[in-house]
Amino acid sequence: MTVRNGQGQHDGGGRRLPGSSAVALSAAYDTALLDLDGVVYAGGEAIPYAVEALGVAREGGMHLAYVTNNALRTPEEVATHLTDLGVPAVAGDVVTSAQAVARLIAEEVPPGSRVLVVGGEGLRVALRERGLVPVESADFEPAAVVQGYGGPDLPWGRFAEAAYAVQRGVPWYASNTDLTIPGARGIGPGNGAAVEVVRIASGGRAEPKVAGKPLPPMHRETVLRTGAARPLVVGDRLDTDIEGAFNGGVDSLLVLTGVTDVAQLLTAVPEHRPTYVAADLRGLLVGQPEVVEGAGGVVACGAWRASVSGGELVLEAASEARADVMDGVRALCGAAWSAAGDGVCGADAGKALASLGW
Repeated sequence: MTVRNGQGQHDGGGRRLPGSSAVALSAAYDTALLDLDGVVYAGGEAIPYAVEALGVAREGGMHLAYVTNNALRTPEEVATHLTDLGVPAVAGDVVTSAQAVARLIAEEVPPGSRVLVVGGEGLRVALRERGLVPVESADFEPAAVVQGYGGPDLPWGRFAEAAYAVQRGVPWYASNTDLTIPGARGIGPGNGAAVEVVRIASGGRAEPKVAGKPLPPMHRETVLRTGAARPLVVGDRLDTDIEGAFNGGVDSLLVLTGVTDVAQLLTAVPEHRPTYVAADLRGLLVGQPEVVEGAGGVVACGAWRASVSGGELVLEAASEARADVMDGVRALCGAAWSAAGDGVCGADAGKALASLGW
């Protein structure tokens, strides 16, 4: 089994190319740490090919763990939902930002402390698991206030209670600060938007301690609960899933089924550049072709050649070869990231993306 350039390719100038694997990623890594929203499902419905691909990966011996910044539901509820979709799972397969923030709070307040909760049942269950007592009002003298995604029906008054507590100097925590969350009808406001509401109402005088991806508490929670030896983070967001993998020193696969599109991927800074990229979860079942930089900054992947010329990303395919679209994306990533070094690629990618149908 060979994984080549698993962490991407670097040189002293901070240049980077996507990684490659001679075998299927499901064979190269023992555990897939899968985000849920935008990766496995959107708006409660399975994303195309997700159920089938995960089934094949699992049958091949890969352990599947589901790691989500969404603190709304309990692990049991998430596992039941996955099983109903055709992805068999138990509560122990699920790691949530609610669990990560509950552990963080329990390490910093006395046992049995009251915690003001602005969020859903998943957050309350996680706090009880750590011996903490969820309360609903700032008047109960909580030792901490915590926010997690509470769904579209969370009453406005819950934000007021959090603001009152923060104004009084109560330590403030957040499960995560994702500004958006993907759903069946599009992209909606996430917990990060709710955190901003409380920040504004409390006068901007405090900052919450955040547990979720991409920060270390979530990575620690995931390692503790899964025991993964060679994990692969699989996600759809550059600023949470991919940056979290970068911070944890593990490889990552970005799937283009959620928040991130190819244009955003091409302008990614180093900590947001995934090791691998695939259209969807079928990318787990195959290897990843080598991305090679040649003379003049021309980057090749499969039948495609990409470069930066005259302030524009240029993409060409050899007419005599079968040109896989995702190989074109990988070649463009290599050209853009190599040209950008430690910065952001400012080259115009419009024509190149149009040629790929993106």
